[in-house]
Amino acid sequence: MSDRLPSLNALRAFEAAVRHMSFQKAAEELFVTPAALSYQIRQLEDQLGLKLFIRHNRSIELTEHGRLIAPGVRDAFDRLSQTMRQLETRRAGNVLVVSAGPAFTAKWLAPRLYRFIAQYPDVDARITASIKMADLEHDDIDVAIRFGQGDYRNCDSVKLVDEFVTPLCAPTLLEGEDALSSPENLADVALIHDDTHLGVFYLPDWQHWLDAAGLSGVRPSTSGLHFNVADHAIDAAISGAGVVLGRMVLAQADIDAGRLVAPFDLKLKADYSFFAVSLRSRSDEPNIVAFRSWLMEEVEGSTDRALPGPAV
Repeated sequence: MSDRLPSLNALRAFEAAVRHMSFQKAAEELFVTPAALSYQIRQLEDQLGLKLFIRHNRSIELTEHGRLIAPGVRDAFDRLSQTMRQLETRRAGNVLVVSAGPAFTAKWLAPRLYRFIAQYPDVDARITASIKMADLEHDDIDVAIRFGQGDYRNCDSVKLVDEFVTPLCAPTLLEGEDALSSPENLADVALIHDDTHLGVFYLPDWQHWLDAAGLSGVRPSTSGLHFNVADHAIDAAISGAGVVLGRMVLAQADIDAGRLVAPFDLKLKADYSFFAVSLRSRSDEPNIVAFRSWLMEEVEGSTDRALPGPAV
């Protein structure tokens, strides 16, 4: 086998074929014909003197040699892509791209972001709000704010804040003859359900909270309002539509402003927390360090105002 490195095009064809395990799909990604892609891989096999794929009528599979070199080839292209993204970021200016969920962006990050801009006026901060988890190794993202357990491959995770849930409602629901004065009254009011987490991660629901409050005989109605975006559920409660088992991190600004109140002390801790996540290889970049530090300052300020009461 020659010491000369194989052509970049041939290696790229191999890497794409391994990812898709399909010459057809790999060719579509690289904008070449399947025949051209197959030819590039045969050139690679000829240069290496090794068979990399077993070709069947409608499928392909890696040989032992193909499985051996696939991780290294993939890692090489990942590193090259990352380097090019970093170069593009520096060429485009002092850009910092942050990914966060829509609810966290709307309720927590966006209202505070002006303070980061004031503190770091030279940083071009760009926020992308999406329910899709950002791939820091491939997407054009510098920092991701993730709701999880903090264990992400090749990443450094800085814990920002734990999440708790507690009943929240508009102040008007605590007034008048039908005032919400005890947890037992929840059987007589409309309950708002935040279904954002269903099938994704665990958060305590209404039944968990009622059981923790010693009201196992009260069964929450499932016919109330259901929302698949957390901030919509919170906004419905602000409007007086009912009582939401609200996520306190997301609702804190509305609590501080008096738009929401917590009628009861009991709050339940979620199994997940918010983390600031960045690639381990980039965690010491100045903009990333600055943004993480600013996030921690904001968190310390907001948790100082957290609601009193027992946490379970």
